[in-house]
Amino acid sequence: MSNDFSFAISSIAFDENYQPLEHTRITTNFANLARGESRQQNLRNTLRMINQRFNQLASWDNPRGDRYSVELEIISVDMDVEGNGKAFPSIEILKTHVVDHRTNKRIEGMVGNNFSSYVRDYDFSVRLQEHNKGREGFSVPDDFGDLHGKIFQSFVHSDSYRQHFAKLPVICLSVSDSKQYHATDNRHPVLGIEYQPNETSLTEAYFKKMGLDVRYFMPPGSVAPFAFYFFGDLLNDYSNLELISTISTMETFQKIYRPEIYNAKTKAGDVYQPSLNNPDHELTDIVYDREERSQLAVEQGRFTQEHFIKPYQAVLENWAANYAL
Repeated sequence: MSNDFSFAISSIAFDENYQPLEHTRITTNFANLARGESRQQNLRNTLRMINQRFNQLASWDNPRGDRYSVELEIISVDMDVEGNGKAFPSIEILKTHVVDHRTNKRIEGMVGNNFSSYVRDYDFSVRLQEHNKGREGFSVPDDFGDLHGKIFQSFVHSDSYRQHFAKLPVICLSVSDSKQYHATDNRHPVLGIEYQPNETSLTEAYFKKMGLDVRYFMPPGSVAPFAFYFFGDLLNDYSNLELISTISTMETFQKIYRPEIYNAKTKAGDVYQPSLNNPDHELTDIVYDREERSQLAVEQGRFTQEHFIKPYQAVLENWAANYAL
């Protein structure tokens, strides 16, 4: 395996006392929730929603619906390109742990869940925009996502990853409002009803270059399907509690960020078209600035261009050309 870069992994607890670190990506969902006058109430309400949803899905041997709680860690990954100790913040993901209050055990949950990346910000908010400037119609560069995909796979197959995490990541994202989803006959006791999209998307192609496959499921009690990106076998490689830790965590975040889809009053039917203009939804009591987040994605994409892509361009291009699993 060609892998000349080293990765340093650090973590911080996402709890009601969470304070974003100075170098954290401020576009991340976590940092957005943890600012302003409502910060602590935001965090408490978010964690309460996660725990309620977890116990709802893990209802067996749980008569009072309070057997479990979820603990969250924000995992930050710094990448050292030249081996000189000068690191660039490349990836941020989320790690879950499940606390069983009946047995007093702390069970390792899922790594991945939320996914944010400086290079992805650059690809979508800077490179893609520059590529299409002045063009008629929308197009994508032939090598779009190649570098990011190889960086991610290099990280997942690195010694650093293996030392910290027992299983490969699963990333759970919102469905696309530009696609239509059709329910299938496939049912899973935790993941729920499987859906199939009517067409592939740029996001699917981008994550495919990261080595990830995708399946769409609407869990019991949810109102819309989610996109689950994974390596291997999503349905058999993870326990029910691991899957529930991802569903409860990411459904809570999506209810906050995408209430038009995930806090809608009407459940998705056999044919489902998500809409961010859906008026028939409820807001959570958690304050979140969605407009600010989209603006910051552009700013951080430019930061990446200036501090990562440009200064290391030759090194990165040579590495990507020779990288192989």
